[in-house]
Amino acid sequence: MNYIEELQDAIRRLHGAEATHLETVPIKEEFQGQTVWEGDVEVFDIRGHPKATRGYGWGHVTGENDQARRYVVVLELPPVTSPETAVRAAIMAELKDEREKTKTSRTPKFSKRQGKE
Repeated sequence: MNYIEELQDAIRRLHGAEATHLETVPIKEEFQGQTVWEGDVEVFDIRGHPKATRGYGWGHVTGENDQARRYVVVLELPPVTSPETAVRAAIMAELKDEREKTKTSRTPKFSKRQGKE
């Protein structure tokens, strides 16, 4: 299975829709003068989803020694209207997940005190 087919498979598994590859769009997302994301976003026509007719996807290596690949798929549903906004939405979702993990790990765990009633 090639890269595009793997993204199509991810769309099928995550969203239950079929996808036809349209184009590859290079994106460079910057924040305060720093590049925060740079790569190619694959654009797909989506069939079989109740609301989305377009989707965006990309993959990147992850894990220790970059031995695994992670796929990101974002459907074109407001506020996502382009490859650029798909990348921004994915960055924001990842930041939110990281904040939640940090918040959870800092929350003290309380146990019920056992005593006489």
